[in-house]
Amino acid sequence: MQAASVVVVCSALVVFAGCAAGPPAKAGPPAKAGPPAKAGPPAKAGAPAKAGPSAKAGPLSATQRAVIGRKIWQNECAGTVAGLTTWNVGEEFPSLGIGHFIWYPAGVKGRFSESWPLFVAFAKQRGLTLPTVAMATASPWKSRAEFQKNFNGKQMTGLRNWLAANVAVQTDFIVARSRAALPKILATAPAPERARIEANYHKVGTTAHGTYALIDYVNFKGDGSLATERYKGVGWGLLQVLAGMREVAAGPPAAAEFAASAKRVLSRRIANSPPARGEQRWLTGWHNRCDTYAKAL
Repeated sequence: MQAASVVVVCSALVVFAGCAAGPPAKAGPPAKAGPPAKAGPPAKAGAPAKAGPSAKAGPLSATQRAVIGRKIWQNECAGTVAGLTTWNVGEEFPSLGIGHFIWYPAGVKGRFSESWPLFVAFAKQRGLTLPTVAMATASPWKSRAEFQKNFNGKQMTGLRNWLAANVAVQTDFIVARSRAALPKILATAPAPERARIEANYHKVGTTAHGTYALIDYVNFKGDGSLATERYKGVGWGLLQVLAGMREVAAGPPAAAEFAASAKRVLSRRIANSPPARGEQRWLTGWHNRCDTYAKAL
């Protein structure tokens, strides 16, 4: 749960932008009776290619989006309808939908980014009509006890049914948040590290399961840019995972290293977390989730 919106080398430009120069023009015969022809100005060099992988992931197909949506639902809710409305023990908010979008009660300002209102706005822009309870300005359930008491009530049952019937728009929202994360990450990262972080992002995204990893992790633990999402000054979002990757090739090796880096980052988060939160209980599940990033869709 998100405790909750190009770089290429010349070889890639050959494929995607047609930048490769053709063969050199053959020299014509020397000009007769006259001064030698002046050489034309040299062709201007294009902007230097930034360091990065030789390919990038293309748009996701409808099938890939559906698979990613189901995997996220499985990750967050064990694939159950009941899991679409959850309030975890020890937390100050309910988590809703396949992405367990955070929704704070009125007056609660937590450290984690609130994503439910953003999802509601996204769904409304797509022309969907949401249940009335979903559009409240704050969570109508003020405590976990109140939430559990109303779990099988008409409002929450209707909300779960709507969420189960509208998985595609939730998936699209999660994908959009992930795609919006990179500029925020680069703006937050120390300048000397930006090129490597951006290169790692694109290395991971060259496969479908690497793209899933980038999408799921932003939903899971955020992009890492928020100063409030820190323990002892250290974050645990996508920024920190990309920065912590070891040097590997693009494609499956990058997806595997992303998974390994994510596990290291989350272990560090748990070590730095306030003992009262009891985050050690989540370690195995979090690591199991990260392991899915290294596996083909």
